[in-house]
Amino acid sequence: MTVNKIEVSGVHKRFGSKIVLAGTDLAVAAGTSMVVIGGSGTGKSVLIKSILGLLKVDSGSIKVDGVEVTGLNGRALADHRAKFGMLFQGGALFDSLPVWRNVSFALPRGRGAASLRAAAIDNLAQVGLGADIADLRPSELSGGMQKRVALARAIAVRPEIIFFDEPTTGLDPIMADVINDLIVDLVRDLKITALTITHDMASARKIADRIAMLYAGRIIWNGPVGDVDASGNDYVDQFVNGRAEGPIKMQIKTA
Repeated sequence: MTVNKIEVSGVHKRFGSKIVLAGTDLAVAAGTSMVVIGGSGTGKSVLIKSILGLLKVDSGSIKVDGVEVTGLNGRALADHRAKFGMLFQGGALFDSLPVWRNVSFALPRGRGAASLRAAAIDNLAQVGLGADIADLRPSELSGGMQKRVALARAIAVRPEIIFFDEPTTGLDPIMADVINDLIVDLVRDLKITALTITHDMASARKIADRIAMLYAGRIIWNGPVGDVDASGNDYVDQFVNGRAEGPIKMQIKTA
């Protein structure tokens, strides 16, 4: 029997007159890697913010480990969020702090600086970085190294679930593939449930067990990664092949 770590059912969310989620349904099985694809502005970030409880949905159900989370507040909401790690699109590192303090940022403060620094170095090793960068500032690192530091921070608390927000944005193809390999290895080795949002199909194909496409506020296709090229869905086919012609129409301003 498949156990779902995350269940999103009939979720609606609008901002003023703009409808972003229009009855979104998505189930993510425990220990699997789900990738949600879709164009910019289709609601992918709103979806993960809603699961985290950063946004209140207008209606619908979101369950994590079978527990309804849409109405959580206070301590219950904090405990819910403690299950998650997050790799932000831009890394979101604190440039005023050295690398080791960035990595250990979410760890309990009572451990002392030496213990936190050692934990940070252990987590840096998990993403292929050495102790020699621990005292550097993020601005002293390349984009790829910054992304790996952010990944080390995301796994430092050993979360049950990690959200990856456009994990390869801004990276060259080789470094993007390095990050993809790290994500695959970490999800497998740490037995983490992963939910990634991206429009990078090379990344999606590499890290996903399943792919779902979000369009017009709904999941219009969901299936194993190996089936995405034979989805039978014209919207999915246009997106994964990067074609301008098709049912998805881009709004282009003209003078």
